[in-house]
Amino acid sequence: MKRAWRIIRRKRLPSAFTGEGARLGGGRWNHPGTAVVYVSETLSLAALELFVHFTGRDIKLAKSLVAIPVDIPDSLKISEIHIKDLDPVWRTSPPPNYTKDIGTQWAQRKSSPVLRVPSAVIPEEYNLVLNPAHEGFRKIKIGKPRDFILDERMWK
Repeated sequence: MKRAWRIIRRKRLPSAFTGEGARLGGGRWNHPGTAVVYVSETLSLAALELFVHFTGRDIKLAKSLVAIPVDIPDSLKISEIHIKDLDPVWRTSPPPNYTKDIGTQWAQRKSSPVLRVPSAVIPEEYNLVLNPAHEGFRKIKIGKPRDFILDERMWK
């Protein structure tokens, strides 16, 4: 069983694993219009992935976060993107269209319920992109949300 984590605002819990947020806004590994769910292999990476998107105005939002454990059975196929196969600009911000193409095509093909991708924040660590449209997604166990508070020193 592989454990991953998702950190979100408490008010987003009802739609946390629908892929609706990524469908509306897109992400590094999907174009708008494609529903996927982003999780991280560690809780600390999930926190950093969230933190890089925060601004000073988000300090209040940081007090309404929950961390959700996600357990992926070993029996599920996990596709993977390797850094060596990516163009050197894959980490740029905003994300390049070609990384969005990779993830969108993967989601549309439904070749696996999970895509393992390097983190743009820490390339030696990995995020997972989950495909809620894949039949195997139902086998992923979503755990109980727990309060998650970023240390106030992060806002210095």
